[in-house]
Amino acid sequence: MEITMEMVKKLRDETHAGIMDCKKALKENNGDYAGALKYLKEVGLAAVEKRADRATDEGRVTFEISDKAAVIVSVTSETDFVAKNDEFKALGKNLCKYALENGCKEPNAEMDDMVKSLIATIHENMNIKRMSYIDIAEGENVTGYSHADGAIGVLVKFTSDNNAVFSTEAFKTLAFNTAMHICAADPLYLDTQSVPEAYVNENLEIFRAKVAQDEKLSNKPENVKEGIVKGMLNKHLGEICLMNQVGQIYNDDGLTIAQIVARFNKENGSKVAIKEYVRYRAGA
Repeated sequence: MEITMEMVKKLRDETHAGIMDCKKALKENNGDYAGALKYLKEVGLAAVEKRADRATDEGRVTFEISDKAAVIVSVTSETDFVAKNDEFKALGKNLCKYALENGCKEPNAEMDDMVKSLIATIHENMNIKRMSYIDIAEGENVTGYSHADGAIGVLVKFTSDNNAVFSTEAFKTLAFNTAMHICAADPLYLDTQSVPEAYVNENLEIFRAKVAQDEKLSNKPENVKEGIVKGMLNKHLGEICLMNQVGQIYNDDGLTIAQIVARFNKENGSKVAIKEYVRYRAGA
């Protein structure tokens, strides 16, 4: 059967495979379109398996927010060049939309197939590195922030006793500035209550060892030394816990995030609180 350019073009448009690959697929299957499609898929999947061990240290972070949920996905790639590719960008968006539409709390086989399909087209290894799904209930709001075209992505969930506050410009500013702060400050935990006990105990031992090795403190009473240790721990927690961090965005008064939220509530007669957040960095 004669292989025409129209047949090759149709196959290329559907599969995004190279012209020569499409032509070969049609020849191998005597012009049968369905057979050529199957052939290209098998070849593509074989290529995917060969690339599976390649390191993926680049990528981008994408998120989507609906009325009822939000999804953030970190998809990795081998090179920064591919991370900036329009098809790779579209993959992130499509993964998020699929997860929202189907209520996927974690990547499933269909999402993995979406990634494999692009690997077969672009010929570079890719992975869904991380994914988070955040439910949005009544009295909750999720705001997102993307830094440097997907280099860092942030989602932060707020709660309130009144949904109306979420529509105000004052809240939108608070939410956006908070998301930007999380992007810049990279807190490890929401607040001190969220810090695992094991982490606290480990750092207490580290700080006690430092105090014990400080000759200037050798003659201090044990209760004084322990007070210094706890002061060091509190300082450390203030650096790693979101609510204890000093806001880095438009904060001339040097307030912590907790104080900024408290000021907002006093000025607006509201009960807004930060419930949780997610921060992803591309490639990690």
